[in-house]
Amino acid sequence: MIKVGITGQSGFIGTHLCNYLSLYKNEITIVPFFDEYFNDQNQLETFVGKCDTIVHLAALNRHNDPETIYKTNIELVRQLINTLEKTGNRPHILFSSSTQEERDNVFGKSKQEGRKLFASWAERSGGAFTGMIVPNVFGPFGKPYYNSVVATFSYQLTHQELPRIEVDAQLKLIYIGDLVRIIHYLIMNKIADSEFRIAPTDEARVTEVLALLESFKDKYFENGIIPDLSDPFKRNLFNTFVCYIDHSKFYPFRLKQSKDERGSFVEVAKLDSGGQISFSTTRPGVTRGNHFHTRKAERFAVIKGKAKISLRRIGSDQVTSFDMNGEDPSFVDMPVWFTHNLTNTGDEDLYTIFWISESYDSNDPDTFFEQV
Repeated sequence: MIKVGITGQSGFIGTHLCNYLSLYKNEITIVPFFDEYFNDQNQLETFVGKCDTIVHLAALNRHNDPETIYKTNIELVRQLINTLEKTGNRPHILFSSSTQEERDNVFGKSKQEGRKLFASWAERSGGAFTGMIVPNVFGPFGKPYYNSVVATFSYQLTHQELPRIEVDAQLKLIYIGDLVRIIHYLIMNKIADSEFRIAPTDEARVTEVLALLESFKDKYFENGIIPDLSDPFKRNLFNTFVCYIDHSKFYPFRLKQSKDERGSFVEVAKLDSGGQISFSTTRPGVTRGNHFHTRKAERFAVIKGKAKISLRRIGSDQVTSFDMNGEDPSFVDMPVWFTHNLTNTGDEDLYTIFWISESYDSNDPDTFFEQV
């Protein structure tokens, strides 16, 4: 069992890494970390003493004063190194640097110098160090106007704001899910490399990224049409986009219903691509689900009967529930990293149609059970 501590645990990458590593409970134990530890030397020493591995993610990305960015990031590195030397502990250190090292800015400079400081510590102490040089990271739950242009554009398009392109740069991108899998691999194999370059998974111009997100707004946000998710980059962008929607206001999304003497017809899902659509009946009082997915997009549509659908983001205690009735057909989509369930709250069988972006694969189900 490897005890892993993550500085910056509450940040964008830290949240995803903590969530992902928590799936491997037989391999890894997460050592809790709070930002306040950097202001309490005793707490920081206790934290360091408990860890077999430390992933140092804590950093300042943006500030009105560039010098504050540089000083803050270097000070955090020095403080951690001083604590390592004081305690004599030599955990495997993984440091998240950035391809911004190659650019003339204070953030890149602070990351490059921080990486070199850790490399010097490892050489002096005999400790293991991995200096990860990471391209631009995007994915769900990033902070708009701070973490990435994808987060900013997704937020703007779902909150009636107008995106603006300042520089149409060529972006080298990596999806957060791919990054945390690489970090997991580095931890488990204790790979030490002071200049470990992580290759981007995708490249696109800013205009191309915005065009894809605008297509999601037009098709999905405004018309409920599921876009073509066969391309991994588009799928990852879509999963990111959906997480910036205000779910409490957007759902339930009203479906088109036609009635005549034969009965009723409901358009459940319009697809630009395939996936799997399933229909089920659920007896009164029965609950289905209590699981989450890390990459699959999924829709629950109530066609007949009464139901309650509940969602909870992994790592949060906040549960959002929707009471639904087949007399007014509607759907709720399941964002990635949200555990979810469906309960028949009526007195008759509940009719539900399910759509999921991938056909079921027992060797790779991407389904993790956790109570809502």
